[in-house]
Amino acid sequence: MGLFDLFKRFSRTPSELVDAVAAKKRDSAGAASDAGAEGADRRIKARKPVPAGTRVLIIDDSKTVVTVLKRMMRENNCVTLEAYDAETALEIMGIEKPDVIFLDIVLPGMNGFEALRRIRRMPKMNGVPIILMSGNESATEQFYAERIGANEFMKKPFSRAEVFVRLERSLGLI
Repeated sequence: MGLFDLFKRFSRTPSELVDAVAAKKRDSAGAASDAGAEGADRRIKARKPVPAGTRVLIIDDSKTVVTVLKRMMRENNCVTLEAYDAETALEIMGIEKPDVIFLDIVLPGMNGFEALRRIRRMPKMNGVPIILMSGNESATEQFYAERIGANEFMKKPFSRAEVFVRLERSLGLI
């Protein structure tokens, strides 16, 4: 570093210093997230899109969550089935077999853990990936979900990138 650079570095105004520090933090945070975070910019990575016509069952008592997931799926040419409770979802699965299931843990009546157990006992549903969702990101919940047969665990609120990383991983696309 030359004398001129040293002088220039110490002659910055306070706002220039704040901007320089913020830029450095953004650069280092960007490098850290690119190094393997699940929500990293997926446009950089080669990926197979979710096949058109993929049947997605969304089980959540929140109309907002169902609507958001339904919109995301339909924008990617998926067919959606919706249920606001586990009992209705089990009836739907008796008639139609989804390719993947998004299942909330906290539901009216039967909870998501019990629904997951029952789905895993249905021969027709053998091999169907299940993405368990919860507003509580507790490690205990995640461990329990994986132990009784969930393929993925996704906390709410979720981003579009997270939904598709989990969906693609569940379907074996990445």
